[in-house]
Amino acid sequence: MKLRQLGEDRLLRQLLPSLPIGKGVLVPAGDDCAVVAAPAGGDLLLLKTDCVVEKIHFGRETDPGLVGWKAMMRPLSDFAAMSGVPRFALITLIVPSRTTRIWVNKLYRGLTRAAGKFGVAIVGGETSSTVGPAAISVSISGSVERDRMVSRNGGKKGDDLFVTGRLGGSIRGKHLRFIPRIAESRWLTQHFSIHAMMDLSDGLGADLPRLARASNVGFEIQKTSLPRNPGATLEQALSDGEDYELLFAISPHQRERLERAWARKFRSLPLTRIGRLNRKSTIENRKLGSGYLHFK
Repeated sequence: MKLRQLGEDRLLRQLLPSLPIGKGVLVPAGDDCAVVAAPAGGDLLLLKTDCVVEKIHFGRETDPGLVGWKAMMRPLSDFAAMSGVPRFALITLIVPSRTTRIWVNKLYRGLTRAAGKFGVAIVGGETSSTVGPAAISVSISGSVERDRMVSRNGGKKGDDLFVTGRLGGSIRGKHLRFIPRIAESRWLTQHFSIHAMMDLSDGLGADLPRLARASNVGFEIQKTSLPRNPGATLEQALSDGEDYELLFAISPHQRERLERAWARKFRSLPLTRIGRLNRKSTIENRKLGSGYLHFK
């Protein structure tokens, strides 16, 4: 069976259970970041790697500074999903030999500018040539307090579902200029008990079912309540992907306090209740839309 027939989610469901899980691994492959216990106790270690590939995540004509920004910010958005604090980065640069020094210099200016925004130190990496399109892989390590780590699998029946910001239409430029919601997620876990959380990188239509599946629950949403970017359709809000907003589940008993406190703290960033988690059902837990799936 070819990967285009299998699809990304089915491929991962086949691969991940066979991976060895060593001592100290608290959240294995399959969530936004891996979580491992620090050797001497204390905070948990977060590990994440991500990549951007030419013709998939950016075009040949894209400003290389924006390519670098996006390459760094993508794994940082996964840190936001788990309320993590990023610290160190490794860069793997895979480009054709025809690539110019100016292009690489601009790329690294984008990488360092993005890293500097969150106090991340670029401490090494690797370079390689390729006969194919360019690819930049960024690996991030960092930490999170034990009582503030959030994964996808803690959602409970009856939880409210919220999203930050607005969805859809990222291809108009947001996917190259977004800022991960690290400050927002850190604030959330400081003041509220967040049951489950993830970042919306592949679109709500693909990512919400993943959160529900990880939490072993179903979901229902009010599609008309989805916060959309100007000009974005409902279908785009569900399926475009690369929104890099937070989707999280929280007890409905905290809803009013959350909405009041958020409005005071983040005046220019919307927070929208879009639905709730419910009992698992093949009927209720139907697909919202395709979202973005690799290999399809």
